[in-house]
Amino acid sequence: MIAHLINTDLYGRNIIRLYLEYRERDFDFLSNATSLFLENVDRVLIVSCFPIPPMQIAETDGPPGALALYRTVEKLGGKAEVLTCKKIQKALKDFKIDFAQTPSIENYSLLISVETPGRAKDGNYYSMSALEIEVSPFDELFLKARELGIPTIGIGDGGNEIGMGNIRDLVCKHIKFGEKIGSVVKVDSLIISAVSNWGAYGLIAQASIELGKNMIKSWSKEEEKVLKALVSSGVIDGVTKKPELSVDGIPLEVHKSFLTLLNSIVENKIG
Repeated sequence: MIAHLINTDLYGRNIIRLYLEYRERDFDFLSNATSLFLENVDRVLIVSCFPIPPMQIAETDGPPGALALYRTVEKLGGKAEVLTCKKIQKALKDFKIDFAQTPSIENYSLLISVETPGRAKDGNYYSMSALEIEVSPFDELFLKARELGIPTIGIGDGGNEIGMGNIRDLVCKHIKFGEKIGSVVKVDSLIISAVSNWGAYGLIAQASIELGKNMIKSWSKEEEKVLKALVSSGVIDGVTKKPELSVDGIPLEVHKSFLTLLNSIVENKIG
């Protein structure tokens, strides 16, 4: 049910077709990602930042989900760090986060990407509209982690993010400009969702069910605080390209309602 919910395609970006075919290929993708997450929470690096061209300003999708995962790792007794761009660091400076600067991959038990560009087959990075992105090559960390056998999880919603290399053929089939923008960067476990933040929340909700402990319960209030902090620092909605209280063109109230529903599912499952 949670996998269905996080792929609710409100505005018809065609992620639903990608999801349905991916689910046929890997029906338990969310459960598998959850197991990988729970087995490796000792030292987690969470990466998130997606600049939107032509302004190359970071968007509101990704950082809230990254912070929620950061808090979840803390609740589970692990240690996490967030690697992101300077604009997001500045926006979230009051949220008591350990930000990584020049991380050594060998020091981590798990890497998670939430809405971070993954290189296309030509080595460049692209937006959903096939415009080139100027971004730090955070995906190199995931490539190195894979070589070293360090577990990796990717969360994305458009085909151009770290991890979407797992299903690049489906991205080319279902996503506009897929052949050009589709990432080639693979991960051990891929979560796709209609909004990348929702994928992060879905992972936390599934982990909550697995452990019988609701770790998503309070995030509806936090979502608003985080989004306001991001927007106040000039972070923009990736669809409207404006600094407003929305993510991917979806108003804050809808995201809060989504979290309320997600919380209800968790409460019912563990009640």
